[in-house]
Amino acid sequence: MFFSADPAYDAKGSIDALWLLIAAALVLLMTPGVAFFYGGMVKAKSVISMMMMSFGAMALVGVLWVLYGYGIAFGTPAIPHWLGDPFSAIGLQNLVSGPHGPDLHGLAFAGFQATFAIITVALISGAIADRAKFGSWMIFAGIWVTVVYFPVAYWVFNLTDGWASALGVNDFAGGTAVHINAGAAGLALALVLGKRVGFRKGFDKPHNVPLTLLGASLLWFGWFGFNAGSEGAVDGIAALAWINTLAAPAAATVGWLIVEKIKDGKPTSIGAASGAVSGLVAITPACNILTPGWAIVLGALAGAVCAIAIDLKYRLGFDDSLDVVGIHLVGGLIGTLYVGVFGNTVGFIYSGSLRQLEVQAIAAFGVMAYSFVIAWGIGFAIQKTIGFRIRNEDEVAGVDTTVHGEEGYVLDRV
Repeated sequence: MFFSADPAYDAKGSIDALWLLIAAALVLLMTPGVAFFYGGMVKAKSVISMMMMSFGAMALVGVLWVLYGYGIAFGTPAIPHWLGDPFSAIGLQNLVSGPHGPDLHGLAFAGFQATFAIITVALISGAIADRAKFGSWMIFAGIWVTVVYFPVAYWVFNLTDGWASALGVNDFAGGTAVHINAGAAGLALALVLGKRVGFRKGFDKPHNVPLTLLGASLLWFGWFGFNAGSEGAVDGIAALAWINTLAAPAAATVGWLIVEKIKDGKPTSIGAASGAVSGLVAITPACNILTPGWAIVLGALAGAVCAIAIDLKYRLGFDDSLDVVGIHLVGGLIGTLYVGVFGNTVGFIYSGSLRQLEVQAIAAFGVMAYSFVIAWGIGFAIQKTIGFRIRNEDEVAGVDTTVHGEEGYVLDRV
């Protein structure tokens, strides 16, 4: 992950900053993509609730990032290697009022990183679809992003001081900080809120498949900014990340559909969309360091494994509504650990050493444990005080009408 405080405004630097601003816009588009992707998969009477959780994350996290989140993730160290000082960049004032005026590079980077924080929170919401109070979700989102995501971003993305970065982890665009982080939090909330009414395999059919396919398309489109933009420059690494962001999800789609055909007898459009997302998740930490051939192998592996992993919720008895665990946690773990074996020059097959795999595992499981424990504690506290889950009768009636007073689809009555 690129980070520079250099205020130089040379031509190359300006082009790089422009690319970072464009990439940030692409990544921001991914959160509405999540809203569509998730919204199509829930019940028709929950679609507004589901999409509002993503839009709520955009609003709340965007504000918190500018106020103090950037300072925690990239500010002056408050606890060296662990945490930045939230008061060191309040309102991004330090990037606006420098000796040369607004810092082009610093502000572009701050904007780019804001979109990562936003989408990480939005991803969690899929684990508690159909049964969460919006107000409670917003309280959880604000606390979790403050005490989990912002510090984890410091560990992983702050190349000058973060402990994971210093250890040598290769998490180019967020396999740990985004996907493992969100997947672990999603699992914790799914356990806190419990199962939906009537939960069983096959009861939660998507209500609008085209909406989900639209969301997957927006995600894949925006993901080129997510991965290639993480280089922070227009160079060969950015181009490699772009190609791998094409190759891995394409292979993952094929891998998922093959497993789905063998397992269920039919390849589905929801399977194709989910497969693409699983490949995007897996390539995220590794897109800068894999040759395209190994990216294809990673994608196929992730698609196949995630297609199997999504059924674990039925065997283990937790209701992860939209497979945040099976896609983001599992896919993130696969991609992060894969670097330790197949990463160009550092992986075991190139170096003959397991050191990189060890480093990748420490970061991956460290973030997973931290996120799960804190998310469970926050969710449990909210549930026991103001309540996080809606009443069963309200769930049956529909979250949209009981929580938001709206319906996703209103037919004119004559």
